[in-house]
Amino acid sequence: MTVSIKSAFLPLALTAALSFGAVGTASADALTENFDNGVPADWTIVNNSIPEGGTSWFQGSAAQFPAQAGADNSFIAANYNSGSGLANLSTWLILPTSTYVNGDTLSFYTRTAAESLYPDNLEVRFSTVGGTDVGTDDTSVGTFSTLLLSINPDETFGTYPEAWTQYSLTLSGLTGATNGAFAFRYVVAEGGTDGIKSNYVALDSLNITSTATGISPVPEMETYLMMAAGLGLVGWMRKRKARAA
Repeated sequence: MTVSIKSAFLPLALTAALSFGAVGTASADALTENFDNGVPADWTIVNNSIPEGGTSWFQGSAAQFPAQAGADNSFIAANYNSGSGLANLSTWLILPTSTYVNGDTLSFYTRTAAESLYPDNLEVRFSTVGGTDVGTDDTSVGTFSTLLLSINPDETFGTYPEAWTQYSLTLSGLTGATNGAFAFRYVVAEGGTDGIKSNYVALDSLNITSTATGISPVPEMETYLMMAAGLGLVGWMRKRKARAA
C-alpha cells in the first residue's frame, strides 16, 4: 500500500520520499507456539499409518520428560501408538497456510526419550500451494513434496536426539510470495505397537520468523507532517538569511 498525499505544497525532497516509499512485501505471519494447550486448534492432524493406531499428535506428559520451556507438559508429541500392531507410520501435523518468501525461517526444538531402544524419524516438509493434501497412504506426501529436513532418515538406533535440540530452516528457491504450508511427518517403517522401531518424538518452542525483502516501510502520516514542517522551517530560515544579506 502506498500513502497518497497531494504534494503541491511539499518540498521536493519530501515529494521524492513519498514517491518511492513502500510497505515491505507480504511475508509469513510471525508465529511463536509453545504448546501450552496442546496442538493448536487451527493445525491439522492426518494419520496415514498402515494399519492406523489409536493416537496421532497429542499433549506431552511430564512423566516422559519436562518441556523445553514453560510448564513441564507444554509440548506436543507423537509415538508408536500412531500405528496398530506392526505398522508403517506416517502421522502428519500440518500448520495453517500462510504467505512465505525467501528468507522466512522455521525453528523448533525436538527430542525423544532418554535411552530410547527404538529408532525414530521426523520429517519437515513444505507445500508450495498450502492446504492439507498429504495423500491417503503411508508412502504418499500429496502436495508436501519439498523435504526440508529429515532427522534420522536411516532410522538407526541412538541417532535421534535424546535431549532438547533446536533445528532452524530457511526458505529459499521460491519464485516470489508463495501461499504455502509447513508440515511435520512422524514416519517410521516397521513401527507401531508391535514394531521393532518407533518410540516417541516431541516438539516444543516453535517459531516462524518473517523476513522483509528490501523495501523500506512507509512512515506514518504524523511523520510526514513533521518532515514537512521541518523542511518548511529550514526553507523559511534560509529565505530570511538571504534577505538579511
